[in-house]
Order: sequence, then structure tokens, then C-alpha cells
Amino acid sequence: MGSVYAGLFAAAGHEVWAIDRWSEHVDAMRSKGLRLEGASGDRTVKVNATTNAADAGLCDFVVLATKAMHVADAAKSIESLLKSDTPVLSIQNGLGGPDSAASVLGKDKVMVGVVGGFGASMRGPGHAHHNGMELVRLGEFGGPITERLKQVEAVWAGAGFRVRLFDDIDQLVWEKLLCNCAYSGPCAIAECTIGEVMGDADLARVSAACATEGFATARKKGVKLGFDDPAAYVRDFGSKIPNARPSVLLDLMARRKSEIDVINGAIDGPVNQALTALVRAKERRLGCSS
Repeated sequence: MGSVYAGLFAAAGHEVWAIDRWSEHVDAMRSKGLRLEGASGDRTVKVNATTNAADAGLCDFVVLATKAMHVADAAKSIESLLKSDTPVLSIQNGLGGPDSAASVLGKDKVMVGVVGGFGASMRGPGHAHHNGMELVRLGEFGGPITERLKQVEAVWAGAGFRVRLFDDIDQLVWEKLLCNCAYSGPCAIAECTIGEVMGDADLARVSAACATEGFATARKKGVKLGFDDPAAYVRDFGSKIPNARPSVLLDLMARRKSEIDVINGAIDGPVNQALTALVRAKERRLGCSS
């Protein structure tokens, strides 16, 4: 997803620095540019790329798009990039990413982003693909919509993203989390796409149960959601990116540790907890590392 953001921001004319610890990816972007294909078209753009965050110098806006378990370390690495008024948008799957960023950078620096309906993956170093381009949800970490959040919205919209602002970050996070939990665990265990889960009667029931448990968990926490039928909500989401493989499955395919603990593992319910345990066991069997 970070490559999707970088590619479209650069195509819109912004000076972009792509910071990644994957050295082959950085080398490819430096030598050939960043190729982004999929729902937004097929383009190769020039970006600045580095494995050392300090190379970027002072920045006007930072997007922190690591996995949840890497947020704290990434936040520490970008402190030298921040001017007094530089906002940091923390975008992760599941729960806890922005909290980790705020624990390092302070709540006033951090914005919360939740991005859904893209189905992004890497085709190789310097080459990203995305199946859809649905919605970018944005909110301030500490409260209601602000003028600076509207300015950030304009940057995203100007790069071709569809954006919605939220006063309530719990609603922002949990509406996406239900979609994540409906497909992350089932796709990872069954090794299939979102559309294949939807098309299989047994897997579809498991997916709907994950969403229903997530809905009940959100209600217990007092989170207000913009829908009353969680199964229908996640089906509508999935129907827009049927060929996508969720990040948990992509991680297992690459023998990396996944974010299952902050996705299905964050939901209070037997189906989600069972799937979380099964994914963890699969990670151990595959020898996944961080």
C-alpha cells in the first residue's frame, strides 16, 4: 500500500520519498522508477527512494504505512523528518498502529488512516499492483475534524483517491476491521482470494461469522457503526475486490509473520479466535519471520 500511495502522490506532482528497509525495492525504484498498475491504470513514476529515513530531510507530510508490529520502530526512525507542524498519518490494518505512533511522536502529531478496497500486492521490486481503489478514511487521533485534516484530505483527493473524513476514529477503524477480519483469517487458512471465500458456501459462513462477532465486539465497546447488517456490509466490500488476496495470506505466502493478532485476534468471539490460532500455527509450520 505504501507503494500505491507513493506512486499516485508522485503522479500528482508531489515530491515523494519512499522509505523502505527492502533494499532490492529501493534499488529498483532508484534505477527504473516505481511502477504502479491496477485499478488506477499503469504508470511508472519517479520517486526518491532510500533505506535511510534521514535522507529525506524535513517533510511537510509523512505517511506511516508499516505493519502494526513495526510502527514504534518506524515512528522513531522518522523523527528527524518532522517540522513543528508536520502531521504523521498512521495507516495500518487492525488495532493499535496509531496508538504506537502516538506513544513515540505524541498524540498531536498523529492522524489516523484506514484504507479499504485496494487489494494491493507487490509484483516484484519496484512494481506494485492493486485490484481496487475504494476508500481512504481519515481522522485526527485526538478528536474531531480539523482544518489541517481537511488540507491532508485535499492532498489525497488531488492524487485521485476517494476520501471520507471522520470525527469518530473508533468508527473509522472498526468499519475497516470488520472487513479485515471477515477475509483475512478465512483466506489465509484456505489459501484463496476474497472472491473464492465468497463463492464457497462453507467459507462464506465462516466469513460472515467473523464479521458478526466483530460487530458484536464493537457494540460491546460502544463503537457506533454506519450499518446494521455486518454480513451484508462485508459482502459488499468483498464484491469490489474479488481477485484480491488479503495481506495475511500474502505474508504467509512470503513466509513472513502476519498481523493476524491485531485483526482476527482483536475480535472477541470463538470463530475469530480459532482462526487466529490456526494462522499462528501455520506461521510456525512455515517458519515465518518478521
